[in-house]
Amino acid sequence: METIKRYFRPEQLREFSLVFLIVAIFMFFGSQIQGYFSPRIFNRVTSDVAIITVVAFGETLVLLTRNYDLSVGSIVGLTAFFVGKQLSYNQDMLPLVALLLAIGAGTLMGLFNGLVISYGRVPSLIATLGTLAIYRSILVAYPGNKIVVTNDFPKWVLDLGSASLFSVGGFDIRPVVVVALLIFIIFQLVTTYLPYGRRLYAIGSNPEAARIGGLPAPRLVLIAYVVCGALAGLGGFMFMVRYGDLNTAVAQGMELQVIAAAVVGGVSTNGGIGTMSGALLGAFMINLLQQSLLRWLRISDFWVGAFLGMLILLAVTIDAVIVSRLRAIWARAGLEMRPAGEKSLVKEKESHVA
Repeated sequence: METIKRYFRPEQLREFSLVFLIVAIFMFFGSQIQGYFSPRIFNRVTSDVAIITVVAFGETLVLLTRNYDLSVGSIVGLTAFFVGKQLSYNQDMLPLVALLLAIGAGTLMGLFNGLVISYGRVPSLIATLGTLAIYRSILVAYPGNKIVVTNDFPKWVLDLGSASLFSVGGFDIRPVVVVALLIFIIFQLVTTYLPYGRRLYAIGSNPEAARIGGLPAPRLVLIAYVVCGALAGLGGFMFMVRYGDLNTAVAQGMELQVIAAAVVGGVSTNGGIGTMSGALLGAFMINLLQQSLLRWLRISDFWVGAFLGMLILLAVTIDAVIVSRLRAIWARAGLEMRPAGEKSLVKEKESHVA
Protein backbone atom coordinates (compact mmCIF):
# COMPACT_ATOMS: atom_id res chain seq x y z
CA MET A 1 0.00 0.00 0.00
CA GLU A 2 2.84 2.37 0.88
CA THR A 3 4.43 1.66 -2.50
CA ILE A 4 1.18 2.56 -4.27
CA LYS A 5 0.89 5.81 -2.31
CA ARG A 6 4.49 6.68 -3.06
CA TYR A 7 4.40 6.24 -6.83
CA PHE A 8 0.80 7.06 -7.75
CA ARG A 9 -1.38 10.10 -7.21
CA PRO A 10 -5.18 9.80 -6.77
CA GLU A 11 -5.56 11.48 -10.17
CA GLN A 12 -3.43 8.78 -11.79
CA LEU A 13 -5.60 6.11 -10.21
CA ARG A 14 -8.58 7.85 -11.85
CA GLU A 15 -6.87 7.55 -15.25
CA PHE A 16 -6.11 3.88 -14.68
CA SER A 17 -9.77 3.30 -13.84
CA LEU A 18 -10.75 5.00 -17.12
CA VAL A 19 -8.48 2.65 -19.05
CA PHE A 20 -10.14 -0.29 -17.27
CA LEU A 21 -13.62 1.06 -18.13
CA ILE A 22 -12.69 1.53 -21.79
CA VAL A 23 -11.50 -2.08 -21.99
CA ALA A 24 -14.71 -3.21 -20.24
CA ILE A 25 -16.85 -1.25 -22.72
CA PHE A 26 -14.99 -2.85 -25.63
CA MET A 27 -15.47 -6.32 -24.18
CA PHE A 28 -19.17 -5.89 -23.36
CA PHE A 29 -20.38 -4.25 -26.56
CA GLY A 30 -18.08 -6.41 -28.67
CA SER A 31 -20.15 -9.37 -27.49
CA GLN A 32 -23.46 -7.56 -28.06
CA ILE A 33 -23.04 -5.75 -31.40
CA GLN A 34 -22.23 -7.56 -34.61
CA GLY A 35 -19.22 -6.09 -36.41
CA TYR A 36 -18.33 -3.96 -33.41
CA PHE A 37 -14.60 -4.25 -34.08
CA SER A 38 -14.94 -3.41 -37.77
CA PRO A 39 -12.80 -0.69 -39.40
CA ARG A 40 -15.97 1.34 -40.11
CA ILE A 41 -16.84 1.76 -36.43
CA PHE A 42 -13.18 2.36 -35.58
CA ASN A 43 -12.93 5.19 -38.12
CA ARG A 44 -16.17 6.78 -36.92
CA VAL A 45 -15.23 6.66 -33.23
CA THR A 46 -11.66 7.90 -33.66
CA SER A 47 -12.70 10.76 -35.97
CA ASP A 48 -15.42 11.93 -33.56
CA VAL A 49 -13.11 11.57 -30.57
CA ALA A 50 -10.44 13.65 -32.34
CA ILE A 51 -12.79 16.64 -32.65
CA ILE A 52 -14.08 16.41 -29.08
CA THR A 53 -10.58 15.98 -27.65
CA VAL A 54 -9.09 19.02 -29.40
CA VAL A 55 -11.85 21.22 -27.95
CA ALA A 56 -11.60 19.45 -24.57
CA PHE A 57 -7.89 20.32 -24.33
CA GLY A 58 -8.78 24.01 -24.54
CA GLU A 59 -11.56 23.56 -21.99
CA THR A 60 -9.09 21.84 -19.67
CA LEU A 61 -6.80 24.89 -19.69
CA VAL A 62 -9.75 27.05 -18.62
CA LEU A 63 -10.95 24.58 -15.96
CA LEU A 64 -7.46 24.45 -14.43
CA THR A 65 -7.83 28.17 -13.61
CA ARG A 66 -11.15 27.52 -11.79
CA ASN A 67 -13.19 28.93 -14.69
CA TYR A 68 -15.53 27.55 -17.35
CA ASP A 69 -16.18 28.08 -21.04
CA LEU A 70 -19.73 27.13 -21.98
CA SER A 71 -19.46 28.78 -25.40
CA VAL A 72 -17.11 26.26 -27.05
CA GLY A 73 -19.95 24.45 -28.84
CA SER A 74 -21.18 27.71 -30.35
CA ILE A 75 -17.61 28.66 -31.35
CA VAL A 76 -17.16 25.31 -33.10
CA GLY A 77 -20.51 25.69 -34.86
CA LEU A 78 -19.99 29.31 -35.92
CA THR A 79 -16.45 28.74 -37.24
CA ALA A 80 -17.46 25.57 -39.11
CA PHE A 81 -20.44 27.31 -40.73
CA PHE A 82 -18.57 30.56 -41.41
CA VAL A 83 -15.59 28.85 -43.08
CA GLY A 84 -17.93 26.49 -44.93
CA LYS A 85 -19.81 29.47 -46.36
CA GLN A 86 -16.58 31.17 -47.43
CA LEU A 87 -15.45 28.00 -49.17
CA SER A 88 -18.78 27.73 -50.99
CA TYR A 89 -18.26 31.30 -52.28
CA ASN A 90 -14.53 30.89 -53.02
CA GLN A 91 -13.89 27.47 -54.47
CA ASP A 92 -10.21 28.26 -55.05
CA MET A 93 -9.46 29.00 -51.37
CA LEU A 94 -6.38 27.10 -50.22
CA PRO A 95 -6.68 24.61 -47.32
CA LEU A 96 -4.17 26.54 -45.20
CA VAL A 97 -6.12 29.79 -45.65
CA ALA A 98 -9.35 28.07 -44.58
CA LEU A 99 -7.61 26.54 -41.56
CA LEU A 100 -6.14 29.88 -40.47
CA LEU A 101 -9.52 31.56 -41.00
CA ALA A 102 -11.17 29.05 -38.65
CA ILE A 103 -8.46 29.33 -35.98
CA GLY A 104 -8.47 33.14 -36.28
CA ALA A 105 -12.25 33.36 -35.86
CA GLY A 106 -12.11 31.06 -32.82
CA THR A 107 -9.24 33.07 -31.34
CA LEU A 108 -11.22 36.33 -31.58
CA MET A 109 -14.21 34.79 -29.83
CA GLY A 110 -11.95 33.32 -27.15
CA LEU A 111 -10.29 36.73 -26.73
CA PHE A 112 -13.67 38.36 -26.17
CA ASN A 113 -14.54 35.73 -23.54
CA GLY A 114 -11.20 36.22 -21.82
CA LEU A 115 -11.44 40.02 -21.71
CA VAL A 116 -14.94 39.97 -20.24
CA ILE A 117 -13.93 37.43 -17.57
CA SER A 118 -10.34 38.44 -16.75
CA TYR A 119 -10.63 42.21 -16.88
CA GLY A 120 -14.40 42.73 -16.78
CA ARG A 121 -14.60 40.58 -13.62
CA VAL A 122 -17.74 38.83 -14.87
CA PRO A 123 -18.12 35.26 -13.49
CA SER A 124 -17.14 32.76 -16.17
CA LEU A 125 -20.42 30.81 -16.00
CA ILE A 126 -22.48 33.95 -16.62
CA ALA A 127 -20.14 35.40 -19.25
CA THR A 128 -19.79 32.24 -21.37
CA LEU A 129 -23.47 31.39 -21.01
CA GLY A 130 -24.10 34.79 -22.57
CA THR A 131 -21.54 34.36 -25.34
CA LEU A 132 -22.90 30.88 -26.03
CA ALA A 133 -26.20 32.53 -26.93
CA ILE A 134 -24.53 35.44 -28.78
CA TYR A 135 -22.34 33.26 -31.01
CA ARG A 136 -25.24 30.89 -31.75
CA SER A 137 -27.47 33.87 -32.60
CA ILE A 138 -24.83 35.20 -35.01
CA LEU A 139 -24.80 31.78 -36.65
CA VAL A 140 -28.60 31.72 -36.96
CA ALA A 141 -28.67 35.30 -38.29
CA TYR A 142 -25.87 34.67 -40.80
CA PRO A 143 -26.97 36.12 -44.17
CA GLY A 144 -27.82 33.85 -47.08
CA ASN A 145 -28.91 30.24 -47.20
CA LYS A 146 -28.93 28.57 -43.76
CA ILE A 147 -27.36 25.34 -44.93
CA VAL A 148 -24.09 24.29 -46.52
CA VAL A 149 -24.04 20.93 -48.30
CA THR A 150 -21.13 18.77 -49.33
CA ASN A 151 -21.51 19.69 -53.00
CA ASP A 152 -20.82 23.36 -52.17
CA PHE A 153 -17.26 22.61 -51.06
CA PRO A 154 -14.07 22.45 -53.11
CA LYS A 155 -12.83 18.95 -53.89
CA TRP A 156 -10.02 19.10 -51.35
CA VAL A 157 -12.51 19.29 -48.46
CA LEU A 158 -14.13 16.03 -49.55
CA ASP A 159 -10.75 14.41 -50.11
CA LEU A 160 -9.42 15.53 -46.73
CA GLY A 161 -12.48 14.24 -44.90
CA SER A 162 -12.11 10.72 -46.27
CA ALA A 163 -8.31 10.65 -46.58
CA SER A 164 -6.20 8.08 -44.79
CA LEU A 165 -2.60 8.85 -43.88
CA PHE A 166 -1.85 5.17 -43.36
CA SER A 167 -3.60 1.94 -42.44
CA VAL A 168 -2.87 -0.62 -39.75
CA GLY A 169 -4.49 -3.98 -40.41
CA GLY A 170 -7.28 -2.36 -42.41
CA PHE A 171 -7.92 0.36 -39.80
CA ASP A 172 -7.39 3.83 -41.28
CA ILE A 173 -5.58 6.60 -39.43
CA ARG A 174 -7.11 9.85 -40.66
CA PRO A 175 -5.60 13.37 -40.58
CA VAL A 176 -7.99 14.60 -37.85
CA VAL A 177 -6.73 11.82 -35.55
CA VAL A 178 -3.08 12.75 -36.13
CA VAL A 179 -3.88 16.44 -35.51
CA ALA A 180 -5.55 15.56 -32.20
CA LEU A 181 -2.53 13.50 -31.12
CA LEU A 182 -0.15 16.33 -31.98
CA ILE A 183 -2.26 18.82 -30.00
CA PHE A 184 -2.28 16.37 -27.09
CA ILE A 185 1.52 16.06 -27.09
CA ILE A 186 1.99 19.84 -27.27
CA PHE A 187 -0.35 20.69 -24.40
CA GLN A 188 0.72 17.75 -22.27
CA LEU A 189 4.24 19.17 -22.43
CA VAL A 190 2.99 22.73 -21.83
CA THR A 191 1.03 21.84 -18.69
CA THR A 192 3.73 19.52 -17.35
CA TYR A 193 6.99 21.35 -18.00
CA LEU A 194 6.49 24.99 -19.00
CA PRO A 195 6.10 27.82 -16.44
CA TYR A 196 2.79 28.85 -18.01
CA GLY A 197 1.29 25.41 -17.34
CA ARG A 198 2.55 25.37 -13.75
CA ARG A 199 1.06 28.81 -13.14
CA LEU A 200 -2.36 27.65 -14.36
CA TYR A 201 -2.30 24.96 -11.66
CA ALA A 202 -1.21 27.54 -9.08
CA ILE A 203 -4.04 29.93 -9.99
CA GLY A 204 -6.67 27.19 -9.86
CA SER A 205 -5.38 25.66 -6.63
CA ASN A 206 -5.41 28.91 -4.68
CA PRO A 207 -6.24 32.12 -6.60
CA GLU A 208 -5.60 34.36 -3.58
CA ALA A 209 -2.19 32.84 -2.86
CA ALA A 210 -1.29 33.14 -6.55
CA ARG A 211 -2.23 36.83 -6.47
CA ILE A 212 -0.19 37.46 -3.34
CA GLY A 213 2.69 35.54 -4.90
CA GLY A 214 2.76 38.03 -7.77
CA LEU A 215 1.36 35.86 -10.55
CA PRO A 216 -0.41 37.90 -13.28
CA ALA A 217 -3.64 35.90 -12.97
CA PRO A 218 -5.83 38.03 -15.31
CA ARG A 219 -3.29 37.79 -18.14
CA LEU A 220 -2.80 34.04 -17.66
CA VAL A 221 -6.54 33.40 -17.62
CA LEU A 222 -6.95 35.58 -20.71
CA ILE A 223 -4.35 33.49 -22.55
CA ALA A 224 -6.16 30.30 -21.49
CA TYR A 225 -9.41 31.60 -23.02
CA VAL A 226 -7.65 32.72 -26.20
CA VAL A 227 -6.07 29.28 -26.64
CA CYS A 228 -9.40 27.62 -25.83
CA GLY A 229 -11.08 29.70 -28.55
CA ALA A 230 -8.31 28.91 -31.03
CA LEU A 231 -8.66 25.17 -30.37
CA ALA A 232 -12.45 25.44 -30.70
CA GLY A 233 -11.87 27.17 -34.07
CA LEU A 234 -9.59 24.30 -35.09
CA GLY A 235 -12.33 21.93 -33.92
CA GLY A 236 -14.78 23.81 -36.16
CA PHE A 237 -12.53 23.27 -39.17
CA MET A 238 -12.20 19.57 -38.31
CA PHE A 239 -15.99 19.34 -37.87
CA MET A 240 -16.56 20.87 -41.30
CA VAL A 241 -14.10 18.46 -42.93
CA ARG A 242 -15.51 15.48 -41.03
CA TYR A 243 -19.24 16.00 -41.64
CA GLY A 244 -19.57 18.29 -44.69
CA ASP A 245 -23.28 19.13 -44.40
CA LEU A 246 -23.74 22.10 -42.04
CA ASN A 247 -26.74 24.01 -40.72
CA THR A 248 -27.45 26.50 -37.93
CA ALA A 249 -27.67 23.71 -35.34
CA VAL A 250 -24.14 22.47 -36.04
CA ALA A 251 -22.23 21.38 -32.88
CA GLN A 252 -25.17 22.34 -30.69
CA GLY A 253 -24.66 20.78 -27.26
CA MET A 254 -20.99 20.03 -27.86
CA GLU A 255 -20.08 22.07 -24.78
CA LEU A 256 -21.74 19.37 -22.68
CA GLN A 257 -19.65 16.65 -24.34
CA VAL A 258 -16.46 18.64 -23.92
CA ILE A 259 -17.00 19.44 -20.25
CA ALA A 260 -18.04 15.85 -19.61
CA ALA A 261 -14.85 14.59 -21.26
CA ALA A 262 -12.68 16.84 -19.10
CA VAL A 263 -14.51 16.20 -15.83
CA VAL A 264 -14.81 12.45 -16.33
CA GLY A 265 -11.10 12.49 -17.18
CA GLY A 266 -10.29 13.87 -13.73
CA VAL A 267 -10.14 17.62 -14.38
CA SER A 268 -11.54 19.26 -11.26
CA THR A 269 -14.25 21.89 -11.55
CA ASN A 270 -12.60 23.57 -8.54
CA GLY A 271 -9.43 24.17 -10.55
CA GLY A 272 -5.81 23.18 -10.10
CA ILE A 273 -6.22 19.45 -10.76
CA GLY A 274 -6.28 17.49 -14.02
CA THR A 275 -4.19 16.41 -16.98
CA MET A 276 -4.46 16.39 -20.75
CA SER A 277 -4.12 12.60 -20.75
CA GLY A 278 -7.16 12.40 -18.46
CA ALA A 279 -9.17 14.63 -20.82
CA LEU A 280 -8.13 12.42 -23.75
CA LEU A 281 -9.23 9.25 -21.94
CA GLY A 282 -12.48 10.89 -20.84
CA ALA A 283 -13.29 11.97 -24.41
CA PHE A 284 -12.52 8.51 -25.77
CA MET A 285 -14.63 6.73 -23.16
CA ILE A 286 -17.62 9.04 -23.56
CA ASN A 287 -17.65 8.89 -27.37
CA LEU A 288 -17.11 5.15 -27.38
CA LEU A 289 -20.02 4.73 -24.97
CA GLN A 290 -22.22 7.06 -27.03
CA GLN A 291 -21.55 5.25 -30.29
CA SER A 292 -22.05 1.89 -28.61
CA LEU A 293 -25.35 2.83 -26.98
CA LEU A 294 -26.69 4.29 -30.22
CA ARG A 295 -25.97 1.03 -32.02
CA TRP A 296 -27.07 -1.26 -29.22
CA LEU A 297 -30.23 0.38 -27.90
CA ARG A 298 -30.86 2.80 -30.77
CA ILE A 299 -31.72 5.53 -28.27
CA SER A 300 -32.38 9.15 -29.25
CA ASP A 301 -29.96 12.05 -28.90
CA PHE A 302 -32.13 13.32 -26.04
CA TRP A 303 -31.24 10.32 -23.89
CA VAL A 304 -27.60 10.57 -24.93
CA GLY A 305 -27.57 14.15 -23.57
CA ALA A 306 -29.25 12.97 -20.36
CA PHE A 307 -26.63 10.26 -20.05
CA LEU A 308 -23.82 12.82 -20.41
CA GLY A 309 -25.37 14.94 -17.68
CA MET A 310 -25.50 11.89 -15.42
CA LEU A 311 -21.84 11.17 -16.13
CA ILE A 312 -20.87 14.73 -15.16
CA LEU A 313 -22.78 14.45 -11.87
CA LEU A 314 -21.20 11.06 -11.17
CA ALA A 315 -17.69 12.31 -11.94
CA VAL A 316 -18.08 15.41 -9.75
CA THR A 317 -19.46 13.24 -6.92
CA ILE A 318 -16.55 10.81 -7.21
CA ASP A 319 -14.11 13.72 -7.17
CA ALA A 320 -15.78 15.27 -4.12
CA VAL A 321 -16.13 12.07 -2.11
CA ILE A 322 -13.68 9.36 -3.15
CA VAL A 323 -10.77 11.24 -4.74
CA SER A 324 -10.82 13.90 -2.01
CA ARG A 325 -10.51 11.21 0.65
CA LEU A 326 -7.66 9.58 -1.25
CA ARG A 327 -5.86 12.93 -1.38
CA ALA A 328 -6.31 13.27 2.38
CA ILE A 329 -4.76 9.81 2.88
CA TRP A 330 -1.82 10.73 0.64
CA ALA A 331 -1.40 14.06 2.48
CA ARG A 332 -1.42 12.40 5.93
CA ALA A 333 1.27 10.03 4.73
CA GLY A 334 3.32 13.03 3.61
CA LEU A 335 3.43 11.61 0.10
CA GLU A 336 1.04 13.91 -1.76
CA MET A 337 2.72 14.85 -5.03
CA ARG A 338 2.40 18.46 -6.06
CA PRO A 339 1.18 19.50 -9.51
CA ALA A 340 3.86 19.28 -12.13
CA GLY A 341 6.60 21.79 -11.47
CA GLU A 342 5.06 23.33 -8.35
CA LYS A 343 8.41 23.13 -6.52
CA SER A 344 10.01 25.16 -9.30
CA LEU A 345 7.18 27.68 -9.05
CA VAL A 346 7.77 28.09 -5.30
CA LYS A 347 11.47 28.67 -5.90
CA GLU A 348 10.63 31.20 -8.60
CA LYS A 349 8.40 33.12 -6.15
CA GLU A 350 11.08 33.05 -3.45
CA SER A 351 13.61 34.49 -5.88
CA HIS A 352 11.20 37.35 -6.67
CA VAL A 353 10.73 38.09 -2.97
CA ALA A 354 14.47 38.04 -2.40
